[in-house]
Amino acid sequence: KSPAPIFPPKGNPNPNQESVHLHYPETMLELRLVQGSLLKKVLESIKDLVNDANFDCSATGFSLQAMDSSHVALVALLLRSEGFEHYRCDRNISMGMNLTNMSKMLKCAGNDDIITIKADDGSDTVTFMFESPTQDKISDFEMKLMDIDSEHLGIPEAEYHAIVKMPSAEFARICKDLSGIGDTVVISVTKEGVKFSTRGDIGTANIVCRQNTTVDKPEEATVIDMNEPVSLTFALRYMNSFTKATTLSNTVTISLSSELPVVVEYKIAEMGYIRFYLAPKIEEDEDETKPEV
Repeated sequence: KSPAPIFPPKGNPNPNQESVHLHYPETMLELRLVQGSLLKKVLESIKDLVNDANFDCSATGFSLQAMDSSHVALVALLLRSEGFEHYRCDRNISMGMNLTNMSKMLKCAGNDDIITIKADDGSDTVTFMFESPTQDKISDFEMKLMDIDSEHLGIPEAEYHAIVKMPSAEFARICKDLSGIGDTVVISVTKEGVKFSTRGDIGTANIVCRQNTTVDKPEEATVIDMNEPVSLTFALRYMNSFTKATTLSNTVTISLSSELPVVVEYKIAEMGYIRFYLAPKIEEDEDETKPEV
């Protein structure tokens, strides 16, 4: 005699009729990324800027928008669903994560591993699964989710006065070099090129990159699209933080307009982007004389 079923069937016990569905937690989110190293690089580039953030998942992609703790910089990330090998998101979900902890988990994945992110409906955890390319090692890590209050800021599409596209390693080198001399960088775009300047106790520095589109490799070109000259000042420590995303892309696009935050954008393979927004610094002396509005 066969043992009684652990889950007695509900309703009609006749097996010829509709099959009985057992109510297990329903997996509602499953994203499989073959280039798992991309996710590791994304986390490395934002975890020092943002502590906790909501990852928003919808049918179109996996995204994040968060401000740094001092509310000066904003990061926006998008990984489009088409870039994943398998992408299932049954309904829009927002997962609050501590980025330092998430980074610790992702460090356990090999650079060639396939990463799968899973979450069940109503669960307060997210699971990361790492598979080696040869499938001979599979690890899974479960992380607690957090409740994070965050308001989505509508980032308006803007017409920029100047857009500079240049090698990302070159931009990272300039920011690093200048931060040894001063705390801020003045980025000026004219038809001559783009100039990065700083001044500090030990002296001044100016680095000019001229438009250069005749190079053999397009990713080594410096392309300047300017409607009108622009010159803005930014804190170098933020710029240096943004350049942690250099590993994601050979090129960086810097969009500048007076009165608007600069946008520093790194494309992520063919699947999306990471954008950093930073408000320009206003000269303190003229700032202090203005009455509060």
